[in-house]
Amino acid sequence: MSKTAVVVKDEDPFKGRTASKESSRTTAFNRTVRRREARVGLLFVAPMLLLFIVFRFGPTLGAAFISLTDYQLNGEWQFIGAENYSRLLDDNLFWTSLGVTALYTAFFVPLTVLLSLSTALLLHRTVWMRGFFRGVFFLPYVTSIVLAAVIWKWIYELQDGLINATLGALSLGEIDFLGDDSLVLPSIAVTSAWKGFGYSMLILLAGLQSIPRHVIEAATIDGAGSWQRLRWVTLPLLRPVLFFVLVIEAIQSFQVFDAMYVMTEGGPVRSSYSLVYMLYDTGFKFFDFGYASAIGLVLFLVVLIFSLIQRRLIGRDAD
Repeated sequence: MSKTAVVVKDEDPFKGRTASKESSRTTAFNRTVRRREARVGLLFVAPMLLLFIVFRFGPTLGAAFISLTDYQLNGEWQFIGAENYSRLLDDNLFWTSLGVTALYTAFFVPLTVLLSLSTALLLHRTVWMRGFFRGVFFLPYVTSIVLAAVIWKWIYELQDGLINATLGALSLGEIDFLGDDSLVLPSIAVTSAWKGFGYSMLILLAGLQSIPRHVIEAATIDGAGSWQRLRWVTLPLLRPVLFFVLVIEAIQSFQVFDAMYVMTEGGPVRSSYSLVYMLYDTGFKFFDFGYASAIGLVLFLVVLIFSLIQRRLIGRDAD
């Protein structure tokens, strides 16, 4: 006759309840810590947030209101609704300036991105005096755009300019860079690209340095050459940074004014008359503040659209 052994487990009925209470306490503690950190973080960013509200968000709301009025120089105004925006739709000068801005963007953005990417790739591979060359390439960015425009205006001059003097010495004829309506925008785009490519170069260089080295080494072991590594490995991994640079430079190009004002004053025949230039003339030369505010709001919407595109593209790549 066999005996069956019965094993009775000694279970603590309060063990699960105690663990549940400890977990609840831990969760509550973590929530309290996160709230405290959020309050401290908000305290640190509060001065900058206040400055943003006062000097950025507030003026934007003010411009939106003024765009709906006939605002006079003496402070008197009359509400006219969307009349200023109706004027924009029928204003040939507005469409001309918008087309000039878009065409300038088409010249400036690819040139700047290509120059920034090429320089970043060169510095990424350079070991000797990398910091020195990085500073040299970044130096034009911290100089004044007015100074850069004056220098390049002398370089482009028809009679005594550096380029035309060299062409004349070689008996190749002269080129009117700033007087030819088909060359003026590419010429200004070259000036702006030389002035501002250093910022995008540093961003792209940081993106290149963040690419895992073992990925490049694996591609090299698999037999990929320099161009193949760039095309199939580096550029896909650099895509979020490239999209960021593209959008930032596009936004910058839509706000071009200084270089055109110094180098051409909007000429010849308004072929370098940008949207911001029209805003400047409307507001500070003709004192039509309501209409100028409407132009500024349209420019704001363009910049906002590019910002939303940036967020969508970068967010999609991150996912």
